[in-house]
Amino acid sequence: MMKKPVVLLAFFACVVVATVAPAVGAQSPTEQEGIKLKATLVSVPVIVSDRNGRYLSGLRAEDFTLYSDHAKQPIAVFEATEEPLNVALLLDTSLSTRDVLGDIKDAALSFIKRLRPQDRAAVVSFDYAVHLLSPLTADRRALEQSVKRADIGDYAGTVLRDAVIKAANDSLRHVEGRKAIVLLTDGKDHGSVVSEVESLEAAQESGAMIYTIFYRTGFAPRFDNRRGGFGRGGFGRRGGIFGDPFPRRGPNNERRERRRERAERNNEQAADYLGQLADASAGRFYRSEVTDLKKTFDLIADELRHQYRLGFYSSGEPSGAAVHRLTVEVARSEAVVRARRTYRATPSP
Repeated sequence: MMKKPVVLLAFFACVVVATVAPAVGAQSPTEQEGIKLKATLVSVPVIVSDRNGRYLSGLRAEDFTLYSDHAKQPIAVFEATEEPLNVALLLDTSLSTRDVLGDIKDAALSFIKRLRPQDRAAVVSFDYAVHLLSPLTADRRALEQSVKRADIGDYAGTVLRDAVIKAANDSLRHVEGRKAIVLLTDGKDHGSVVSEVESLEAAQESGAMIYTIFYRTGFAPRFDNRRGGFGRGGFGRRGGIFGDPFPRRGPNNERRERRRERAERNNEQAADYLGQLADASAGRFYRSEVTDLKKTFDLIADELRHQYRLGFYSSGEPSGAAVHRLTVEVARSEAVVRARRTYRATPSP
């Protein structure tokens, strides 16, 4: 009976020695290597441009300073060479995009034409469900045919957030090099399992830059050239967002005005979310009706090919550990930096 306290005391003494010993003596190369193996390599894609939006090339590792939770981190990986692109094209085919689906498909085809032979793309459509129309491939013809096959869904629903997560996890997660999501949508989600907050967190962690192209949809006055007046379904050149220049009074007109205002609120809320999604991933947000999309796609492809990639080792933490804040600075007075802003460290297997 007297042996148990002695055994327990010896056990606790061993634990104390094992805990303190590494902090007292210098670590051997083998121990240091073991620590690195337990750490997580955090990849940080970075876009650096001047104040006019022009890409800044020729930067070196010493031009960058990387902070994790305000603590400076040694840059273990630095890449500035041009690499092939891996892009997931997400097309909104929900019922609400019926009037703009042709524009969405034309934009997707336009982007595909800007890919180089070594680049790859996947095509995904989403409505009430997510549909993989083409896996990652460099076959331009297969990609174009996939876009042309995209059609309006049979049922109501827009699982936009689910589609973004699925594209990041299934199409791009295990891909090395430059990767991005180009999202062509009206931004109105109906039916996703993933919440808005979860989707924004996933965007920050995905390692893919997300470029969102917003298409305005919903009830709005539109000038109908065939009828010589205003109809429903979109924004015409003469009607614009201001509606009929000669509105008529009456209950019907008031109901139309309320629907128009509600549609406008929905559009702005959708645009706000798409802006947050792009910002969270260091991508960009565009409005289709005020942007030359061909120039936009040239810009997207160019900056993706020339982005810088930094990497540092973060100490491993249990799964579900706290989110850490990232900050990237560049030693150029004219530099405008876009980079992922958070990461969640988890131990390597």
